[in-house]
Amino acid sequence: MNQIQVGSRLQYFVQSPTTLLLNISVAQNDHQSTSHESIEIEPFHKIEECAVGPLGNRLVRINALPGELTIQYQATVQLHADEVDSANVMESEYEDLPADALAYLNPSRYCESDKLFRFAGEEFGSLLPGYSRVTAICNWTFEHLTYTPGSTGPTTTACDVLLQRTGVCRDYAHVAISLCRAMGIPARYVSGYAVNLQPPDFHGFFEAYLGGRWYLFDATRLAPVGGFVRIGTGRDAADVAFATIRGDAQSTNLEVWADEQQADDHLLDPDNVQTAVSSV
Repeated sequence: MNQIQVGSRLQYFVQSPTTLLLNISVAQNDHQSTSHESIEIEPFHKIEECAVGPLGNRLVRINALPGELTIQYQATVQLHADEVDSANVMESEYEDLPADALAYLNPSRYCESDKLFRFAGEEFGSLLPGYSRVTAICNWTFEHLTYTPGSTGPTTTACDVLLQRTGVCRDYAHVAISLCRAMGIPARYVSGYAVNLQPPDFHGFFEAYLGGRWYLFDATRLAPVGGFVRIGTGRDAADVAFATIRGDAQSTNLEVWADEQQADDHLLDPDNVQTAVSSV
């Protein structure tokens, strides 16, 4: 079991009364558990915390007044990691897929898998089905895209990224998800914290359904998968944006941290973390 200290500090200047929906809290699911969790708002605002959907996603809603606003979240997370014998993990036949996995075969806003059936079949159709084929999809994505911060925006889809051959972590995930779905492998987007990610930031990766369970993958190779802490899971990044703003508020600073801890380590001092510009 790995113990990881995660956190984030978001700062905004609010021009007029604004509602913020923040997806920064660690998800509650079978893969991880939390302790010493806290969220602080300065100046004080009442917050609403709510669970969203069946996957353990959690939202924080803040109705913010004009002025400076700082939201700081931190938690100690215990990861419940499973050993993966990748050679024996095969793909599930369509008729054997559980009902809740079927939705992740369909195209979604950023993952146009229906447009990639022929391409995916030509590239990956002859490969051995299973964990190794998803790994091959990740390898292809890594080798054919260039990681370029700021190269994509909120409307960029997987097909756009395949044409321009550049993107950030969410784009790598969208491409890999789309190719998996085109090959009949359920795949879904995951946002989270990542140990050893440089520069520190929220990270985007994905899960593929194989052999009766979901497995984590990351086509960027920017951080070890064993240090990923899930925040939100959905069809693509549209479902798990870390901040949705209804009103007039400008982001002025963002800090994100994730450190692997010994069980008796003290909590990370957030005043010592590095500043990051979000790419998720």
